[in-house]
Amino acid sequence: MIDGVRVSLGGQLDVRRLGFGAMRITGPGVWGEPADRDEAIRTLRRAVELGVDFIDTADSYGPFVSEDLIAEALYPYPADLVIATKGGMVRSGPGEWAPVGRPEYLRQCVEMSLRRLRVDRIDLYQFHRPDPRVPIVEGLGALREMHEAGKIRLIGLSNFTAPQLEEARTVVDPVSVQNRYNIVDRVQEPVLDICERDGIVFIPWAPIASGRMARAGGPLDTLAAAHGATISQLCIAWLLHRSPVMLAIPGTSKVAHLEQNVAAAELSIPGETWVKLEADAQAHLASAAVAMAE
Repeated sequence: MIDGVRVSLGGQLDVRRLGFGAMRITGPGVWGEPADRDEAIRTLRRAVELGVDFIDTADSYGPFVSEDLIAEALYPYPADLVIATKGGMVRSGPGEWAPVGRPEYLRQCVEMSLRRLRVDRIDLYQFHRPDPRVPIVEGLGALREMHEAGKIRLIGLSNFTAPQLEEARTVVDPVSVQNRYNIVDRVQEPVLDICERDGIVFIPWAPIASGRMARAGGPLDTLAAAHGATISQLCIAWLLHRSPVMLAIPGTSKVAHLEQNVAAAELSIPGETWVKLEADAQAHLASAAVAMAE
């Protein structure tokens, strides 16, 4: 059962810092139905049983499949469950994604997510990715209108750089930013710095490290084994250690894997061990940068 510290979304919604990412309850390439629909539904229900009170999804996961499954599995929702979704991406096939930030499209996305999730207001609605063809302020202006109409409670951003975040804040007051981030992929550190400074929740996607750090006998593998944990659990625990504004959302379509991920919140690792691991990660990043430059 998840317990412990919480994080506040805009001072309005308090959730535990280990949530559930619902991208993986779809088919291969985040396309179509999952291989085992019943298991996906069991996974969603088990997440809530284990104390997860924040579920992240998007209309493009499937597309539409993830939102539909969440409603099928969990509606009527527990009073304390926060469901976050995203809009602004279109799909043409497995593994294919394209941003669309036109205001009229984003309004349509909100309306359709409301219908699929069977709610009158979306707790947290995130602009999935800036569209280079449409000014950020135009798309966010549409989301602000939906917020003012009572259809969105809180607005978040996804895949925004630090300059884009600052531009977005001229139009809306984002309570969260969801960017790619893990112990060996820390390009978005400047965004995390802003989030820490201003009390914005940071939601890391792709939270599990790969490559040399995670291979057999590598630093993550060695440390995980020393603590009776998996590499995934160690990566999740590091994220929770890294920042008080971090809201980790590891995802899966399997109950057993979900239970492993949730157990990561209980890992107890000394601070000096994290310092050593971060030093190893920095060395890994430095060597990778040199290799790319050669």
